[in-house]
Amino acid sequence: MGPEALAQVLRPLHGMFAAERFPKLLVGLEISDDAAVYKITDDVAVIHTVDFFTPVVDDPYDYGSIAAANAMSDVYAMGGEVVMALNICGFPPSLPVEIIAEILRGGAEKVLEAGGALAGGHTIEDPEPKYGLAVMGIVHPAHILTKGAALPGDILALTKPLGAGIITTAAKGDAANPAHLPLAVESMKRLNREATRLARLVGVHACTDITGFGLLGHAWEMAERSGARLLFGLDRLSFLDGAIRYAGEWLFPGGTCRNEQCYGRHVEFAPGIPDEMRQLLFTPETSGGLLLAVPPDRADSLMARFAAAGQPVWVIGEVTEGQGIMVEG
Repeated sequence: MGPEALAQVLRPLHGMFAAERFPKLLVGLEISDDAAVYKITDDVAVIHTVDFFTPVVDDPYDYGSIAAANAMSDVYAMGGEVVMALNICGFPPSLPVEIIAEILRGGAEKVLEAGGALAGGHTIEDPEPKYGLAVMGIVHPAHILTKGAALPGDILALTKPLGAGIITTAAKGDAANPAHLPLAVESMKRLNREATRLARLVGVHACTDITGFGLLGHAWEMAERSGARLLFGLDRLSFLDGAIRYAGEWLFPGGTCRNEQCYGRHVEFAPGIPDEMRQLLFTPETSGGLLLAVPPDRADSLMARFAAAGQPVWVIGEVTEGQGIMVEG
């Protein structure tokens, strides 16, 4: 469901679960972040999220792994650790059980990699395969990361390259170079767990993960909730091999136009940025990286810690006074 339609269907729920009635609900519908957070004790809060989608790749094991990594990413975006997950499955009766087993194995092994336990789930018959997880994580209430605390002067960093969405779309249409898909799959399967651990060690102001709303959609959410303006440099962004080529061939998924229609009015582009590159920044990502707002005096420490851990990270912009998003060439 697109962001505008989602906002419309959620409108009748506004105020139903207000903080005065549910004081332990630290992050919910009224705040709207990457996951819900509920305080259990002074030292423990539960993070809860759910995500599932149709296949983005042909290999069933990879599909299960990517879907699981994507679902758990919201826990990491909130600064937490995964402790438990439940499968959410919809499969056609005609789908061979061996394929279903591989999907579930891919998801289960990814949960195990995250240090969590897969404890069950629910399965229905569905004409089109769907798989994902309901995930529970934990975090100290004082250490929750949200997308609404970026401050002017902060450095913006991104922990994965962009372009997985357009590469998998090109692959579905048999228009992708076979060499490009494995790198995209590897990126989508990589957990954001270590990136979150390093970000917590450094101390960041705000965090969100880049998924279905694309870089600019999720960046707008951070800008809006922080009451600030986010400035990106196109020349600072990192893209997976093939992404720019497929943008030039206009092989965008349908969600690209939907994101542009919703968020485009909040984004300014410097003159000379080609239309295909503008669209690429609105393109949905799957299991993308973390967008971090880092205090300027901690940016060098962040880069050093990521380098020492062998984790990728790119400085892609900064937070300024104002509103909305600006993309410079």
